[in-house]
Amino acid sequence: MTLSSLRQDLRKRLTADNLRRTAWYVLLALSAYTLYLDHVVRTEFERRSWAIPARVYARPLELFPGENLAPAKLLEELKLLDYRATGTPADPGSYSRHGDDVDLITRPFTFWDGRQPALALDLHFADGRLATLQNQGTGASLSLVRLNPLLIGRIYPADRSDRQLITLSEAPPDLVNGLIAVEDRSFYTNYGIDPRGMARAMWTMLRGRGVQGGSTLTQQLVKNLFLGPQRTVTRKFTEVIMALLLNLHYSKQQILEAYLNEVYLGQEGEHAIRGFAEASKFYFNEPLSQINLSQSALLVALVRGPSYYNPRLHPRHALARRNLVLKELRLQHHISAAQYALALGKPLGVAAVPPLAASPYPAFLDLVRRQLLRDYRENELRSAGLRIITTLDPEVQAAAEHALTTRLARLEKEQHLPTHSLEGAVVISNSQTGEVQAIVGGRDPQFEGFNRALDAFRPVGSLIKPAIYLTALEQPGSYTLATLLQDSPLAVPESQGVIWAPKNYDRRFHGMVPLPVALANSYNVATVRLGLSLGLPAVMGTVHKLGIKHNLPEYQASLLGADSLTPFEVTQMYQTLANGGFRMPLRTVRDVLDADGRPLQRFSLKVRQVVPPGPVYLLTYALQGVVDHGTAVDLKHYLSPDLHVAGKTGTTQDLRDSWFAGFTGDHVAAVWIGRDDDGPTGLTGATGAMTVWGKAMARLDPEPLNPPRPADVDMAWIDPGTGLLADPDCHGAVRIPFIRGSAPVNTAPCASHSPIRVLKTWFQRLFGHRSGVQ
Repeated sequence: MTLSSLRQDLRKRLTADNLRRTAWYVLLALSAYTLYLDHVVRTEFERRSWAIPARVYARPLELFPGENLAPAKLLEELKLLDYRATGTPADPGSYSRHGDDVDLITRPFTFWDGRQPALALDLHFADGRLATLQNQGTGASLSLVRLNPLLIGRIYPADRSDRQLITLSEAPPDLVNGLIAVEDRSFYTNYGIDPRGMARAMWTMLRGRGVQGGSTLTQQLVKNLFLGPQRTVTRKFTEVIMALLLNLHYSKQQILEAYLNEVYLGQEGEHAIRGFAEASKFYFNEPLSQINLSQSALLVALVRGPSYYNPRLHPRHALARRNLVLKELRLQHHISAAQYALALGKPLGVAAVPPLAASPYPAFLDLVRRQLLRDYRENELRSAGLRIITTLDPEVQAAAEHALTTRLARLEKEQHLPTHSLEGAVVISNSQTGEVQAIVGGRDPQFEGFNRALDAFRPVGSLIKPAIYLTALEQPGSYTLATLLQDSPLAVPESQGVIWAPKNYDRRFHGMVPLPVALANSYNVATVRLGLSLGLPAVMGTVHKLGIKHNLPEYQASLLGADSLTPFEVTQMYQTLANGGFRMPLRTVRDVLDADGRPLQRFSLKVRQVVPPGPVYLLTYALQGVVDHGTAVDLKHYLSPDLHVAGKTGTTQDLRDSWFAGFTGDHVAAVWIGRDDDGPTGLTGATGAMTVWGKAMARLDPEPLNPPRPADVDMAWIDPGTGLLADPDCHGAVRIPFIRGSAPVNTAPCASHSPIRVLKTWFQRLFGHRSGVQ
C-alpha cells in the first residue's frame, strides 16, 4: 500500500470518527434540550395560573315587598343590566311590563351567602312601591330577591389581558366541534403535531414564501403558553418538541380545556380578549352558555385572525369565515341540514358596542382599589380573579354626574368664564351605613386622570364652622342654642406685629346674635370669637373626632376654613354628624369572593361613638336653620322645605372655592367647585356647589331628616331676643332643645314684639313642626 493510499484511508477514518462524535454531541445536546423542555412543559402546565382580572360590581338591587320602588326605576336598572324587553320572558335576563305589573327572569349570580339561581318573578306595584313579589312558577310570595349586580370595572393584570375561566364541560358542543373541524381535524388522533401540515408549511418556506402555519391546536397552545409570536425555524422546532411532550403527558381533554381559556380572540384598546368565555361577553354581551350555533361558529372563525375577521370592523370577512365554519360542521355531520340552513341565514348578531374595557366609574374604582390594598397585595387584586361587590349605586352615581356636568356648563356661561375652566367633585354616601354610593372626580366623569374627590386638597371655608359650634355645644354649661354671641369688630395680634381683623361676608357687624343665627348666616367674626374662646386645640380635636386623620395647622385663620381637605374627607366629617356622633369610616366594598365564588372577606360596619348624641342633635337643628333661612335658603328651589335638610355652605378667599356639604334622612353629600389653576370662580358656596348638590338630590327623592331626640335632650320655651325662659303664651316664644340641665333658669318678661323676628320665624317652622308650636 502506497503512502498516498494510507493517507486517504486515515482521512476517511478520521472523518467517520468526527461524524460519529459530532452525531453523539448533537444527540446529547438534543436530549438535554428535550429534557429541559420536558421540565418546562410539565412544570409550567401543571402550575399554570392564568392571570384573571378582579371583577368589580355595583351594589345588587334588592327587591322586597313594600320597597319604595316605582316600575320606571326598576326598568332603568334592568336597562343598565342589559335585560331584554320581550312579550313573554323566556330566558334569564328578559322581562315584560304590563301597566303596574312586571314579569322578569333574573340572571343567576353567586353572592356572599350563596348562589341565587335564575328566578321567574311576578312583581306588582302600587303607589310607587313594590306591593307584591311572587315566584312565577309556584305562586309563592318571596321576601327578598336580588338582581345580579352591574359589572362596573376590572382591575387588570400586568399583561392587560381579560379572560373568564371555564371547564370543558361548560363549552357549547357546537363550539368545540367547530373548533376541531376547522383548526385540527385529527386532534383526537394525532400526537400533538400534524406531519402533513408541517410538510406543507416546510414546502412553502423552502419556496421563499416565509414561515407558514400547519399548527395543530396543541401547537397553538404551546405557542400561547410557552413561546412568543416570533416566526423562525428554531422557534418552530421548539414548538414541535413541546407539542409532542405536552401530548405525551396530558390528556386531550386537558389540552383542549386549556386552549379554550387561553386562545387570543380580540383586542379592546390595550386589553387583550383571551378565551372563548370572555370573547362571548365581548362580542355578544352574553355568557358562553347562552350563545347559539351561528354565534359559536363566529367565535371559532376568529381563531384564524381576530383582527382580519373582526366582526365590528370587517363584517364581510367575518361572515364569510363564519359560514365556512358552519359548512365544515355540516360536512362532518355535526349539525343537520336544517340547522345549517337556519344558522346560515342569521346575521352576525354582534353587540353594537363592546363592553367598556375601562370602567365608566374611574373615580369610584380608584377608591375601591385604595381601600382593598389595605387587605390584599397588588398581585392578588390584579390576577387572582377576585369578585368584588361594592356599594356603588348606579342611580345615585348618574344623578351626581348629571348634576355636576350640567351645572358647571351653566355656571361658566353665567359667570362669563372660559369653557371647561371650572372643575368639580361630588361624593355621596348612605347616611345610615357609611356606604359610598357615588364619586365623581371631575367634570368628565369617565376621565381616569386626577381624582379631585380623593386628591384635591382645597381650603374648605365655612364648612369647618360646624366643628366649632359642636365643640361649644359639647359644653352645655357654657353654650346652648339660646346663647348670644358677639359679632363686633375684632383685632387678633399675630406674629411680627401683624393684626388679623376678620370680616363678615356682608362687610357688616350684627351685635349680639343667637348662636344658631351666627351659624345660619355664617358670621365670620362671631365664629372666630367663639373659636378663640374655646381654644384652637379643642376645635381641631373635634375635627379629628369627626373623621379627619391627618394633622391640620392650628392658625387663627383655621377657624374660617383656611386648612385644606378633600371632598371625600369633608363627606366623612358630615357623615359622623348625620349619624348622631357615631363615626363609621366611609367604605366602598361589601364583599370579596374568590374566582370560584367562595367568600373571602365581608366588610362589616365599624362604628364608634366619638361625640355624644345630644350636642350633635342640637347642631343638626342649627344646620337645618342654614337651609331654612340662612346662606343655603335657595336650596328650596331644588328641594322641599319639608325635607328639613341640614347643610353648610363654604366659600374661600377671592371666591376661589365653592363648597356645600349636607345630609338628608338617607344621604350625605359634599360638592366642591373650583379651578385647577386656583383662579377665582366668582361663585359662593350658595351660588355654585349648593346648586349641584340640590340638583343631584332632587333626582334621588330623598327621605326627610327627622332625627330622634336623644334621651338627655329636653325642650324649653325661650324668648329668642334674650335667650331666657319664656311663658308659652308670650308673643314670639319658641320651644327649642337643650341638653338636660342646660336650659336657662331665669324668665324673660313677655314682650309685645320679638326683637329677632327672623329667628322666631325659623324656630317656629323648624322646632314647632315637631312640637305643636305654630
